Amino acid sequence: MLDEKTMVADTLAGINGELVRYGEMIPQTENMQLKQVLKQFRNQCETSQEEIYQLARSKQYYVPAAKATAEEIQHVRSVLSQG
Repeated sequence: MLDEKTMVADTLAGINGELVRYGEMIPQTENMQLKQVLKQFRNQCETSQEEIYQLARSKQYYVPAAKATAEEIQHVRSVLSQG
């Protein structure tokens, strides 16, 4: 039997996968009506993701990542500017 923390993590992983798929489908369709529906679904997924993430944080299932240092940010910028 799965514990609550595992179920929350699995749910978030599923929602993240859906968001990736919507991100791939939306720019590929030329049908504006379909594009709008996909955007609505994506927005609903993002709302669900945020609600579940907040629940997980309130139960201390996830700890926010530390903020990047100025040096780390500069390193990423330098790598991106070289590409």
